[in-house]
Amino acid sequence: MTEPAHRIVAVDIVDGVARITMNHGRVNALGRELRGALSDALERLAGDPAVTAVLLLGQPQAFSAGADITEFNSPEFGTPGRDSRPAEPDLGELVALVEEFPKPVIAGITGVALGGGLELAMAAHARIAAPTARLGLPEITLGLLPGAGGTGRLPRLVGPERALEMILTGKQVSASEALRDGLVDALIDDPGSPKTVRWAADFVATRTAERTRDRAGRIAEAAATPGTVRRLSADALRKAKDPYAAQAAIEAMATSIEQSFDRGADVERTKFEERLKSPESAAQRHLFTAERAARKPTDLSPDAARTVRRAGVIGAGTMGGGIAMALAGAAIPVTVVEAERTALDRGLAQIEKNLAISVSRGSRTQDDAARLKSLITGSLDYADLADADLVIEAAFEDLQVKQEIFATLDRHVRPDCVLASNTSYLSIDGIAAETRLPGRMLGLHFFSPANVMPLVEVVRGAATDAATLATGFATARRMGKAPVVVRVCHGFVGNRMLEVRSLQAEQLLLEGALPGQVDRLLKGFGFRMGPFEMGDMAGLDIGWRSRKAEGRTAPTADALCEAGRFGQKTGAGYYAYAGRERRDDPEVEQLILDISRNLGISRREISDREILERLLFPMINEGARILDEGIAERAGDIDVIWAKGYNWPAYRGGPMWYAGHVGTGYVADRLRFYAEQTADVTLLPAGFLAEAAHDVGSAAGLRG
Repeated sequence: MTEPAHRIVAVDIVDGVARITMNHGRVNALGRELRGALSDALERLAGDPAVTAVLLLGQPQAFSAGADITEFNSPEFGTPGRDSRPAEPDLGELVALVEEFPKPVIAGITGVALGGGLELAMAAHARIAAPTARLGLPEITLGLLPGAGGTGRLPRLVGPERALEMILTGKQVSASEALRDGLVDALIDDPGSPKTVRWAADFVATRTAERTRDRAGRIAEAAATPGTVRRLSADALRKAKDPYAAQAAIEAMATSIEQSFDRGADVERTKFEERLKSPESAAQRHLFTAERAARKPTDLSPDAARTVRRAGVIGAGTMGGGIAMALAGAAIPVTVVEAERTALDRGLAQIEKNLAISVSRGSRTQDDAARLKSLITGSLDYADLADADLVIEAAFEDLQVKQEIFATLDRHVRPDCVLASNTSYLSIDGIAAETRLPGRMLGLHFFSPANVMPLVEVVRGAATDAATLATGFATARRMGKAPVVVRVCHGFVGNRMLEVRSLQAEQLLLEGALPGQVDRLLKGFGFRMGPFEMGDMAGLDIGWRSRKAEGRTAPTADALCEAGRFGQKTGAGYYAYAGRERRDDPEVEQLILDISRNLGISRREISDREILERLLFPMINEGARILDEGIAERAGDIDVIWAKGYNWPAYRGGPMWYAGHVGTGYVADRLRFYAEQTADVTLLPAGFLAEAAHDVGSAAGLRG
């Protein structure tokens, strides 16, 4: 039931200042009802002689988090062939109403002002923020650009360079940063307080209300030098997660600065509508929805979660140190236990070095770094974990080693302490079988670097009880991670699918491709690195040891390791290196040719299309098996895992969404073709792909 307007927007007048308070749901999403209520309130106040100024307010948690994304997904909005404008007044009309209001409008920002919420605030004649407020234009994370004048108003407040940084990354800024940059005019603890009313009254008495669109000082230099915006954006554009939306935003901003605000607004609106109808935006809106669905897995009982007040980490290596930093970042004191003093000291020194680097880069303050360091303690004694509520093991990937660690933990921790393994491949059930209380065991699979990467696969074992699952999931959320619940199988979801891609990449080398061609195509698709670049960076010897332990082979990778070519750290792997500079190596090409000949494989020229399809479609097929087996609950969960943990380009939506975009029938047909061509029965369509109709879709979605 639609809330009455008086509930959505409240108005009271204090000393001539009308306070309009938005109260529409948890985040004040600027949907049709709220836009209409604000418009009605402003129109009433415009002619009220008792009102000298307007103070626009939200709720403590949100001034406004922006547009109502459900409108974007409605059939009437953003569908080709339809009018893509929402119900009147649209956000652009509301923003114009604020900017053209005959009396000064001051935005009082609490909580977050994001997207359309910040565009609304920027249209006001002044902005006040609570010290804890955060502001940003995150539209690019949905494959969009600001659509209500944001690309024109933001550079007029903070300058083109800062505006480009905010828009092209979508990152939020703090209230203090906003004050420094000129995005807000003052910080007041409670923007709805009498103090703010007095500030507004003083503004009326001492200052002339100026439209943001008319401010020229911060853009004067760029306006006088055409090309400045594009020059300033060149580096950011190369790094943009969605180059299509980024290019559209740059064009709109450049037009607004170099021509006029109105012309820029026209370009902005046109580009916004183009992007809204694009598959890239549809992909990212899918991920937005999928990530929120993943927060509510079936059979998770949030109320069963125990509060983690102290934690432990076993292992001070790269993963253990990263996990410890992530726990400390969530204000959880953590004890890191190692077997040897040398390893412990080295791990703690690396944590301190990582904190110092983050301070030097400006991503945290010196005080923050000191606080995190104070929460991390090293130990050589499991007895120091006696008070821990959660212990995460991050030791060597060996089943026997892990079983011994958990058997030792059994003797030292409380019966209600949750035990978790960071294993990448091994069976949680196999590890839990050696513990006295297997119900308190689960997997928490972090991704390297664990203090940075957002994904955590929360692995539910056969015996994992409700409290253990809920505690692991809630703690991952507390650390700011994106947890996804999965069940037990070799490699879980992400690594199981990655292994399939790796097998195809190796086979493509034997049949006729070269590392540079494969990597180039996957990067063109949107990945930051190709499989061979990634292997060289991680170290080829890691996979080599694992294959030897499991009795598996990979002819090219094994031959490189036998030749001492372990990747970047040895100066040679699939590529030759001078420092970090990579180049194709004729020795590797000859090595691959020799292996193919020795295996009796006739090499052939392989098309770009085939390479991409053989890298991507078997992954999708494995995803179908994973769903069929119940390892993942939803196709969207698989997409979140790959977008958050493996750098699948967000504008491609994740492997399962991408299958639908290309056409599941097309994917199935090509898998059948490659299964016959290579005599590899594992490529035959599985799960829902086995049921897919033939010849649906095309290869169009494979464009780079």
